[in-house]
Amino acid sequence: MQLSTRTAPAPVPTDPPSGAPPPSGAGPEQGRLQGLEARMEAVKRHMDTRLAVAAVAYEVNTAHLDTVPVDWSRITTAPVPAAPARTPGPYATPVAALLHRASLRLREAGWCAGALVDEDGALCSQGAIRRESGGDRRLEAQAMEVLLEAIRRRFGPSVESVPTFNDAWADGSEPTRMMERASVLADARGI
Repeated sequence: MQLSTRTAPAPVPTDPPSGAPPPSGAGPEQGRLQGLEARMEAVKRHMDTRLAVAAVAYEVNTAHLDTVPVDWSRITTAPVPAAPARTPGPYATPVAALLHRASLRLREAGWCAGALVDEDGALCSQGAIRRESGGDRRLEAQAMEVLLEAIRRRFGPSVESVPTFNDAWADGSEPTRMMERASVLADARGI
């Protein structure tokens, strides 16, 4: 059996009865404040009644449920899955994927200027593209064209070549950033 939680709302007084004189020394503002306090008190009583009825209804509606204590010592956390395998990259097109892999290679192997590969194994922009192209010179040339275009869009047409741009920097942050921009450009073109 369920109890209804609906009750008729208690009447809420609005203002003191008309014709009743305000308390001595009180102006019209004081009368309004007392009327507000009376309304607030009536609403409080009404809410207390509704909460009491709801509490009883909850007890009645849940009395049939068995309460079984939980043995928390037997509950364990789920095993943490192993790290996912490294995915090939976010780009499906060959030039965009090549440029993305080359930017990752620059981050992992290090960046250098003045050589394709330095004695520590760090790479310049062209060296990273060549290493990631797997010997496909046509794919390498397409990637270099897109990279040069991305560089010229950012730095103007006065940039002569990718190696010139690469060698103009003291660190590899900007060449790596331009490699990522070029991968986005190649992906947008579908190449």
